Amino acid sequence: MPIQRALISVSDKTGIVDFAKKLAEKNIEILSTGGTAKALKDAGIKVTDVSEYTGFPEMMDGRVKTLHPKIHGGILAIRDNPEHRKQAEDAGIKMIDLVVINFYPFLEKPGIENIDIGGPSMVRSAAKNFEHVTIVTSPADYDEVMNEIEQNGESSLETRKKLARKAFTATSHYDSAIEQYFRELLDEPELLELHYEKVSSLRYGENPHQKAAFFRNPENTDANITNSRVLHGKQLSFNNLVDGDSALELVKEFKEPTAVFVKHNNPCGVASAATIEEAFKKAYDVDPLSAFGCVIALNCEVNDAVVDYMKEKKMFVEMIIAPSYEENALKRLMTRENLRILETGPLKLDLLKTDIKKVAGGLLIQTKDAYELTRADLQVVSKKQPTEEEIDSMLFATKVVKHVMSNAIVMAKGTMVTGVGAGQMSRVDSVFIAGHKGGENVRGSMMSSDAFFPFPDAVELAHKFGVTGVIHPGGSINDAQVIEAADKLGMVMVVTGRRYFRH
Repeated sequence: MPIQRALISVSDKTGIVDFAKKLAEKNIEILSTGGTAKALKDAGIKVTDVSEYTGFPEMMDGRVKTLHPKIHGGILAIRDNPEHRKQAEDAGIKMIDLVVINFYPFLEKPGIENIDIGGPSMVRSAAKNFEHVTIVTSPADYDEVMNEIEQNGESSLETRKKLARKAFTATSHYDSAIEQYFRELLDEPELLELHYEKVSSLRYGENPHQKAAFFRNPENTDANITNSRVLHGKQLSFNNLVDGDSALELVKEFKEPTAVFVKHNNPCGVASAATIEEAFKKAYDVDPLSAFGCVIALNCEVNDAVVDYMKEKKMFVEMIIAPSYEENALKRLMTRENLRILETGPLKLDLLKTDIKKVAGGLLIQTKDAYELTRADLQVVSKKQPTEEEIDSMLFATKVVKHVMSNAIVMAKGTMVTGVGAGQMSRVDSVFIAGHKGGENVRGSMMSSDAFFPFPDAVELAHKFGVTGVIHPGGSINDAQVIEAADKLGMVMVVTGRRYFRH
């Protein structure tokens, strides 16, 4: 049945004027309310106010305006049911074939007055009657609906089904946010409801025999791996997304030009410098062997100098992620058929987010580990005092250690990592791996540990590799022995009181 009448009432007015103009050009009558009606009238579009149609004025500061039989009857009537048609005619109810609604911005501004009543009611009515009514809850769907109206005079049943599903998803998200608001208001235990939308199916999971898909939180607007634009390359794999997330979240820790190389979800090279090309070179030099087939994240625009170095070293890279790319640099990178190129836009740390980890049959939720260590947190416990440069290096290494799998050890000289030891069951083994991987570059380095040292052995081993200073949380029953070992070896030791486990 051709669409003859539309009801439009939106808080987010993105694209609504253009959409309504096209409806009006098709001689589709438009009913509207409040601010939406004003915006359409100001644009020269003929609009009938809902209050004029219902014969009932808006009242109570707009709280009551669309909760009326002439509105809901026109939406809910089954068009091919003679009794419904007769009852509608007797009551002066006109059919409403298209409903365009989005809600008061409760998600952005939680509060009682931002709880939408009429909007969700009309959305649910229209979605229930999807066989006869088209419900649109997102500006992203305007073009598709308009194209079908222009071609056929109405939307297809398949489109109406899809839009009805999206509508119930929208009301579900909205109601969950309100419910959570009241739980917090009453200080009741949380009920966690997660809503994620599918981005794509993946070729496979961590291994070829595992099926996988990628989902996103529709309320997430941060600069992260989920919201990055793919500029070039093959479909992202499960492991690309995991490694890309690790690389990007680490590079966001730094304000100065920084490059991060990640392999198997652990950084194998990190460096900051005055320019992004210098940082890139230093990060690669940390562990060129592990950099083969890595994922790279940068916090500055990629330029020709970075691409030149990649070419010079004949680097094989799975993926590169950056806020932006110089035009020529991007053109050159796109000649690499197997390189995935992602663009994030401006980066910033997302301080108020949560981390979710899955266990069989349940989820663990925690706040994001976004605490930034400063000099005020540091307590020098060794006889030898650190220099300003050594403190800078310790703080740099600790930013990195937060992103390394426990037991985690990071050695750094200046603002360049020299060795990384990750994921070992014994902390002394992590020290051995970091020192072994770093070789001669480790000499003169500061060493950061994600947790305390249970025994002096790890500090003694670090000294053999040439480490001259250590930063760690402290808190072991053997702290006194560990500090004594540092003093005997002439090392600097600083404690922070803050642990950085990452499992």
